[in-house]
Amino acid sequence: MPGSGVCERRPALLIPGYTGSKEDFLAVLWPLAAVGRRVVAIDMRGQYETPGGSDHCHYGPDALAADISDIAMAVGQDDQGVHLLGHSFGGLIARQAVLAQTARISSLTLLGSGPGSLRGQRATVLRAMLAELMKAGPGGRAERIAQLWESEQEPQAVASGVPGPVIAFLRERMLRSSPEGLVAMGKYLLGCPDQTDALAELAGAPILVLYGENDDAWAPATQNRMAKRLGAQRVCIPAAAHSPAVEAPETTASTLTAFWNAGREQHAAAQDRRRSQRGAAGPGFSRRWRRLGTHGLVRHGLGWRRPGRRRLG
Repeated sequence: MPGSGVCERRPALLIPGYTGSKEDFLAVLWPLAAVGRRVVAIDMRGQYETPGGSDHCHYGPDALAADISDIAMAVGQDDQGVHLLGHSFGGLIARQAVLAQTARISSLTLLGSGPGSLRGQRATVLRAMLAELMKAGPGGRAERIAQLWESEQEPQAVASGVPGPVIAFLRERMLRSSPEGLVAMGKYLLGCPDQTDALAELAGAPILVLYGENDDAWAPATQNRMAKRLGAQRVCIPAAAHSPAVEAPETTASTLTAFWNAGREQHAAAQDRRRSQRGAAGPGFSRRWRRLGTHGLVRHGLGWRRPGRRRLG
């Protein structure tokens, strides 16, 4: 979404979570763009309206992170970089993109995202779904996804009071997502290593750890500890759970705008914090550049109502 008037601030790139899409950010796009910032929300490869391949290797963390780096370079064409935000699983991929150091990143926000693999009840539910998809085999996974939606996920959404049009959107999104992508991304979500120390050692652009006080994917205490290890800013959003952009959009948008607007002073402060904690600063987020590819991944979708159902990650 283009900002209001002349866009003089660095743009922002928003990455959705597992089973998510760009529409998850609809409620925060307008307030984020209203201050004169270009804001781009995308579907990752294999999510909803962005096609993906049939090979599981297309959905590994490095491949997805390479897509994000290419898009970041396209969005931040003036070489000033972009503010990168990843929600949940998208946060793990955003972190991977930063670690690759192939695009200029002005800041990183981890929204409802943890240091490593998913745990607890959400992980249990995800394992059960992946077991069903693995049993179905590559040829039967699309049909099994439709069956799981009809027998489990849709009844849950109805019982939770999700409006009919939103349920219809959620159904379309799930059925249009790549079955191989769901399997590969789900496996990574369950087995992702903790790379907090590697990210902290970069001592690069500022980091914000942002989460809801009732997050049931990665516990707030876990995200708080991660923020301390990173030397990052930390904000806990009251009355929000795992999807603050949906559950508390005004607070989420105002927090992000304040963080992004802090600019160079924030960058310098982040470097000072990390130097004091580790005694030495590593290289910045971006030293190497990779040639821009053409993946056709950026999608703008402003006609959907925002989803109201919690997802796995």
